[in-house]
Amino acid sequence: MTRQFHTIVVGTGFSGLGMAIELRRAGREDFVVLEKADDIGGTWRDNTYPGCACDIQSHMYSFSFAQNPDWSRSYSAQPEIWRYLRRVTDEYDLRRHIHFGVEMTGARWDEDEHRWHVTTAGGTEYVGRYLVAGIGGLHIPRVPRLPGLEDFAGTVFHSARWDHEYSLAGKRVAVVGTGASAVQFVPRIAPEVAKLAVFQRTPPWIMPKADVAIPEWAKRVFRGVPGAQRLYRSLLYWMLEARAIGFNGRPGLMRLAQRIALAHLRRAVADPELRRKLTPDYVMGCKRVLIANDFYPALTRPNVEVVTDGVAEVRENSIVDSAGVEHEVDAIILGTGFHVTDAFDYLDITGTGGRDLAKQWRASGIQTHLGITVAGYPNLFFLLGPNTALGHNSVVFMIESQIRYVAKAMAMADEAGAEALDTKESAQARFQSGIQRRLVEGVWTQGGCRSWYLDSQGVNRTIWPGFTWRYWLDTRDPDPETFTLLPRRATG
Repeated sequence: MTRQFHTIVVGTGFSGLGMAIELRRAGREDFVVLEKADDIGGTWRDNTYPGCACDIQSHMYSFSFAQNPDWSRSYSAQPEIWRYLRRVTDEYDLRRHIHFGVEMTGARWDEDEHRWHVTTAGGTEYVGRYLVAGIGGLHIPRVPRLPGLEDFAGTVFHSARWDHEYSLAGKRVAVVGTGASAVQFVPRIAPEVAKLAVFQRTPPWIMPKADVAIPEWAKRVFRGVPGAQRLYRSLLYWMLEARAIGFNGRPGLMRLAQRIALAHLRRAVADPELRRKLTPDYVMGCKRVLIANDFYPALTRPNVEVVTDGVAEVRENSIVDSAGVEHEVDAIILGTGFHVTDAFDYLDITGTGGRDLAKQWRASGIQTHLGITVAGYPNLFFLLGPNTALGHNSVVFMIESQIRYVAKAMAMADEAGAEALDTKESAQARFQSGIQRRLVEGVWTQGGCRSWYLDSQGVNRTIWPGFTWRYWLDTRDPDPETFTLLPRRATG
């Protein structure tokens, strides 16, 4: 079966839903959104581990055109964010455009037709003029290669695939990793397990979390006073935006933040040996900065042990660390994050001249223009693509900049009488040169750590290096000089 549409959008997280809304606002109804699952939500549908929440304030981590005056807390938990996304989906009548249970397996650009042919796991082919990938970079769990893991007789699961049928009560549990997910679920499971061994490779920088319940009077003001919530959102935006200064070559500001984080650690952990294990030896911001009030106290519980020697071997009923100590466990929870810089390796996307996107990026590194388009792949757009993730502000702001850019690029092609637009190699090269020059000067490269921001060559293919308002300016209007416009096909 073949289905034809003007635009094919992939994914129903913030990116895919935002693009669908932007298309409807532009007067387009001839689009489809492909979703491999049976409900919308992306990251906020899949991650259901205990304590899962956002680390950006709720009023900023939401669409500016669909604000929610009824957030319950400063930092909302996963169920509330997922409810918000489902409500937005219904308010904008998007479900009639979404094809659930449809997983894209590949896409090929037809140079004669000027159309994308998208193959799916179910066998249906979708053909569209434009292809918008809202798949993001945090959806493929990273499962480490632990020797002997396949022989473990107990239960193993990744935090993004939490096994809610398995009771942890009274169990001996090992957690591998101390990243953004682990700092949220470890405090929730520590009181119920018999013993918890937390395997830490590198300690994260952790700041206090200013999380409070939103008072009812504030919700009434947001609902009833025109502009009140928009003003509050603006204040949050500029407060968060100021943090970019420290990430981009201003180490003095990071040292001040480090003092706050170390004081936070000292207040929570009295044991000097445990405190030593939890003290980072790199500049804050080199890795993702985390926020939590209950993680450190959880690690001080008598049934919790922090292991810094690493996993040497997994046996049938235990984990042996690199110091030779055997830890008997009933379950292993992998809090090891996601494939990010290699998250696009699985993509089977063929552009002009038969070029293969995954092979191309593996060979020469990820190259895009504005993290949105790729030379040689006409009418293909990425949302929250390479080098557009953030360490200091809300990615929803970046997504909104991108969906407007994509819609304007489509309109520009129509106004020029073109069927397709392809990014010029020269424009892409200039963008890459400029962004990598700035990234080299930032804390991600100069901070003395190795993080998931960097690819196998040590190049940052993840973060936007600077203020988000600069990105907004860069994407406000597509530059016609960036593209080669491909004329409409002759008919008759």
